[in-house]
Amino acid sequence: DARRPIAVVGLTMDIPLTTAALLRRVDTLFAHKAIVSREADGRLVRTTYGACLAEARRLAAAMRALGVRPGDRVATFCWSHARHLQAFYGIPASGAILHMLNVRLPADDLAHAITEADDSVVIVDAALWEAFAPVRHLITDRPFVVISDDGDVPAGAIDHTSLLAAHEPHEFPEPDERAGAVLCHTSGTTGRPKGVLTSHRALVLHALTQALPDMLDLSERSTVLAAAHLFHANGWGLPFSCALVGASQVLPGARLDAAGLVELLESERVTHTAGVPTIAHDLLAWLDAHPGHDLSRLRTMLVGGAALPEATIRAYDERHGVRLLHSWGMTETGPLGTLARVPSELADAPADAQYAWQATQGRPAPLVEIRARAEDGTLVPWDSAAAGELEVRGPWVASSYFGSPVAGRPQAVNDTWTADGWLRTGDVVTIGPTGAVSVIDRAKDLVKSGGEWIRSAALEALLLEHASIAEVAIVAVPHDRWGERPVAIIVVAPGHEAPTLHDLHAHLADRVPRWWRPDTLTIVDTLPRTSSGKVRKALLRQEVSPPR
Repeated sequence: DARRPIAVVGLTMDIPLTTAALLRRVDTLFAHKAIVSREADGRLVRTTYGACLAEARRLAAAMRALGVRPGDRVATFCWSHARHLQAFYGIPASGAILHMLNVRLPADDLAHAITEADDSVVIVDAALWEAFAPVRHLITDRPFVVISDDGDVPAGAIDHTSLLAAHEPHEFPEPDERAGAVLCHTSGTTGRPKGVLTSHRALVLHALTQALPDMLDLSERSTVLAAAHLFHANGWGLPFSCALVGASQVLPGARLDAAGLVELLESERVTHTAGVPTIAHDLLAWLDAHPGHDLSRLRTMLVGGAALPEATIRAYDERHGVRLLHSWGMTETGPLGTLARVPSELADAPADAQYAWQATQGRPAPLVEIRARAEDGTLVPWDSAAAGELEVRGPWVASSYFGSPVAGRPQAVNDTWTADGWLRTGDVVTIGPTGAVSVIDRAKDLVKSGGEWIRSAALEALLLEHASIAEVAIVAVPHDRWGERPVAIIVVAPGHEAPTLHDLHAHLADRVPRWWRPDTLTIVDTLPRTSSGKVRKALLRQEVSPPR
């Protein structure tokens, strides 16, 4: 064959996908757009992207003066406010790695995250200085920078305002797009928090995809309030997707109570918000009890972190005109994985069909691939019936945990990643013919009774429709005959009497098989939760399991 392959080069510019490139766009086009931040004393402080980036450049210069070099980790222990946002932009763009410390982690988990990351500098809110006390001894030889409104900082710490004022803005270099940019630890639902390191390239691709019309539909006309703290899963990627398109941002500070959120939704004319199901339930209860608020500008409320009952989705739409957007993701997926925007083929469908779709976790985001694997190792068909553990891959999905050996990942294969590199999520799902994912349960939360599976998430969704139940968790306890049986652990709704086990069985009659119904009912004041709002079922199982 006389034909020879032709080397084709130079078809497109090889422009690095970095946070520095993203921020250059912001500075050029959207420097005037608003950033509103609620401070610890309740004040709203208004600034702009331009002012925020100028301070981010000063922060980058200050970190270099403190000895921070490319690849070093700089930790933040802060609520959601503009000075924390400066760190989101200034630290990665300077070539260092932003490490978001979760202020609600137990002290031993926090210590684990700090030790593993080996942070060079820690930036702490003055209001959180005492909360950080149990782990300060781990890094006594590293600088502490304290964010304070009045300049009154603990002895030995550096005042954030004075530090930035002493430095001229530092022009961002161009980091390697595959270098680490942000480090976020998981919430530790199943064990020690694990570090997820995200590259510049992954951040930019995630930001671009998240803003697409069939995803969050963000633009420079949007105003976004994240009712999820910046230290959760990279701030859900919103600091970067908002910056990319020039959307205004509203940062709620430490307060995520329903009254405070509604106040911001109204006063700032918010178009998009996002939070975990706990926030969604609290906000719905508050809106029902306090009618008359104008949320007409609120187009979308993104809800992720756990499955949301269809009844809640209906209530928001029918009673308050708010469209809930169900999603699925995890820290390891950046966090965007799937999203349940109603597709065009259902645009004219009855409301029931649309609500049913919204109650799924939706289709995978562009560039994210999905599959599900049955217990026998085979891949399940996309028929909305066969169930298996969800596996995903994509350009912003983690391929290993921070600090673990990358080559071969011997401790990860067959545990968190498959041999061919897909992330095993631990979520049991069905997948519909058009790609709609429905999360049945966490694999570890399924109840196997008499050899058959009981779906705890489905039971919880049905029980939440009972008027006297505010919160519920279904957990498995050992049983001599059936292997496992379900226990219902319930928080009673305010103003209602506690339901009996008979009440629960009556509520579930004709809705689930008899053997699905819980054998035992436990009433508690609160359900133990992780810092991201997920119920700590492992702890509940220990508390309600009989001694063996």
